[in-house]
Amino acid sequence: QVPVVESGGGLVQAGGSLRLSCAASGRTFSSYDMGWFRQAPGKEREFVAVIGSLGRTYYADSVKGRFTISRDNGKNTLYLQMSSLKAEDTAVYYCNAAQFGSRWSPSSRSWGQGTQVTVSS
Repeated sequence: QVPVVESGGGLVQAGGSLRLSCAASGRTFSSYDMGWFRQAPGKEREFVAVIGSLGRTYYADSVKGRFTISRDNGKNTLYLQMSSLKAEDTAVYYCNAAQFGSRWSPSSRSWGQGTQVTVSS
């Protein structure tokens, strides 16, 4: 479990950009695969992107080419740069340690408060 605090969400017009941050606590952040997940109203939480402990990245098809995940292990911080935003990107965004079984999923049932992203069309 990696305690986290997400920030950086807001209201943006379609086509705009936002950068989300996820500040993690603990001394083992660098050893975890870390991911972003999102939950839109009335929908289940879904995988967005993950970055491995060695920096390899994976993205959901819906955000590939528009979003970039990165991490700064010295600052225990995870980022999500979002560009060319669409109305369907509107959701609460969460970060969490991630694991891969048949698909990428959160490795902890504990979640932060998330950060709201609203894209107006």
